[in-house]
Amino acid sequence: MANPQPASRKPKRGVSLYSYSGEYGVTMTIEDMFADIHDLGADGLEILGNSHIDGYPEPSDAWVENWFRLLAQYQLKPVEYGHWVDSRLYPGRELSTQESYALLQRDLKLASRLGFPFLRTKLGVIDDDLTPVTNWREFIALALPLAEEHNVCMCPEIHTPTVLKSKMVDDYVEFIEKHKTKHFGINIDFSVFQTNPLPMWEGQDLSTLKFSPVEDIVPLLPYTPLCHAKFVNMSEDFVETTTPYDKILGLLSEHNWDGYLLSEYEGPHKDVPGYSSSQLRRHHILLKRLLGER
Repeated sequence: MANPQPASRKPKRGVSLYSYSGEYGVTMTIEDMFADIHDLGADGLEILGNSHIDGYPEPSDAWVENWFRLLAQYQLKPVEYGHWVDSRLYPGRELSTQESYALLQRDLKLASRLGFPFLRTKLGVIDDDLTPVTNWREFIALALPLAEEHNVCMCPEIHTPTVLKSKMVDDYVEFIEKHKTKHFGINIDFSVFQTNPLPMWEGQDLSTLKFSPVEDIVPLLPYTPLCHAKFVNMSEDFVETTTPYDKILGLLSEHNWDGYLLSEYEGPHKDVPGYSSSQLRRHHILLKRLLGER
């Protein structure tokens, strides 16, 4: 009798609460957003620590208890905890390596307390190309033993205008290989793949932006445990008009990549209650279709 073929793996669906920026605290509460994500049939969750945690960085025990109650009620999994190593916290100077590590340590412990296996560790930058501060290797290396202790992975985001074939990405991969670590990786934001970008700010010169071909993600998949499924405009017929989602998801599925796709809406927040939710709903109809889900 022939051995059964292993089941192919495919991406999982989640949502970043950043998508509700225009409505959180205005028309929606944390529980409203949880309920909305559950209704999409998604189960992965990303939050921004300083935006979505009451009393951040020291939430009350009551808040934490309610956090786990809501996760259970709406059948959601904490996936990624967004935080910043704010290198410009003090005017006139950048944070030292020890100061940066202290911030990183604080958020790493809080993320672990709330059940997150991944941190979107946004590093301070020194230019418009999003080049990270020069001492990032030092404070990330300091944090690796703590990340191993708590079994979490720190993942800087690769976001336009960065391209995947760049020194920045090469440096991250080199760091991972040097330290032989599973506790540092990258989060690739789909903004890097845009083929029909929309101007998001008045006067933005799109001709200065560079984008990556979808195929450039393939050699980076071993270092990429999750992605920001960035979208800015879902049409009425469920097509994301700026980004080749069919090619991206086809490639991820072809390579049996089974990390989380965290929907991150970054289009205009129109003054219409429920607009973000409607865009997310269209986005997940698209994702389900491309992933072969019913």
